[in-house]
Amino acid sequence: MKLLKLLFPLSFGVKDVVGLIIHILIYIFLPTILGFITWLLSMIPVVGSVFAWIFGVISGFLGVYCIVGIVLLILAYLRIIK
Repeated sequence: MKLLKLLFPLSFGVKDVVGLIIHILIYIFLPTILGFITWLLSMIPVVGSVFAWIFGVISGFLGVYCIVGIVLLILAYLRIIK
């Protein structure tokens, strides 16, 4: 459990519904920003495809991280995990 709290610091410690919604929005907002950066970098003619590929892979991992973070956030809020 200590490792989960270390890897997902935003998912633990939410006490009310407003905090829950704010943390979920943060988890949704992060991959959106990285996707926008990937889109901007893909417009560079020569090196854009390489940057877009690298940021696409990072964006995929960040998306999985955020989905797991949201699930842990909800489970911690419902006190299923502590």
